[in-house]
Amino acid sequence: MSTIERGFVSLPHGQVHFRRAGIEGDRPPLVMIHASPGSSKQLAGLMQALAGDRLVLAPDTAGNGDSDPPAAPQPSINDLAALAFEAIDRLLDGRFQLYGSHTGASIAMEMAIAHPEGVDALILDGMGLYAAGEQAEILERYAREIGPDLEGAHLMKVWHFCRDQFLFWPYYNRTAAGRLPNGLPDADTLHDLVVEVLKAVRSYHKSYRAAFRHPKRERLPQLTVPTLVASSPSDMLHEFAAEVAALVPGAQRTTLPTWDDAAYDAKAADLFRGFLDADH
Repeated sequence: MSTIERGFVSLPHGQVHFRRAGIEGDRPPLVMIHASPGSSKQLAGLMQALAGDRLVLAPDTAGNGDSDPPAAPQPSINDLAALAFEAIDRLLDGRFQLYGSHTGASIAMEMAIAHPEGVDALILDGMGLYAAGEQAEILERYAREIGPDLEGAHLMKVWHFCRDQFLFWPYYNRTAAGRLPNGLPDADTLHDLVVEVLKAVRSYHKSYRAAFRHPKRERLPQLTVPTLVASSPSDMLHEFAAEVAALVPGAQRTTLPTWDDAAYDAKAADLFRGFLDADH
């Protein structure tokens, strides 16, 4: 299994932290953009499954994980995409392929729209398309600001915020109607997510809110690079996959394994590899 190395690249606004695995070869490098609210650590298993025959690079998006927050008090997805691309441009030479999950899918999409000459192929893994009323409620309630306090209440707030995302959709709808089918991950996975969010507790909400504000239905038809729309039935955003695929010109679509599949990373990697290695 490929070793994951870590590093930082300095940009004008601050430093961007990244994880890297695999080696450069005949295939274009694959850049992976993680979901909110964690970091590239949540992609480690999938990175290693894909890194056997290519270089895989996964930055922490600005304001998440170990990356410094963006300078803008209310950054847009385009702002986050520009920062991510600047970091990638300093770390890689030539064209690359892109994968994005949830918030990372929106960031990856905007990178591909802005730089089609540099992006060889794109995978969108989970993307929500909300009605106006639902979007307004999520913006108001989902990504609340959580700051450190002397009683340590922020520690429990982050713990329950992360835990309940596995149990309910939205996480604050703690009712039978809001219950998700999958249950909790193992304790190590939950702990790692909580730690990554705690690192960026002052700024994690910025990328979330940017994703919820982003006009995806208007932007998806602007994609011109080969695109695969993927989602797992375990994903709360799976219901939107057909509409996402229909909005992207010429998009392919695939269904990923359920998240409780012990071989999820290997199976998902095989599906992604088949798309990435095809002639487009």
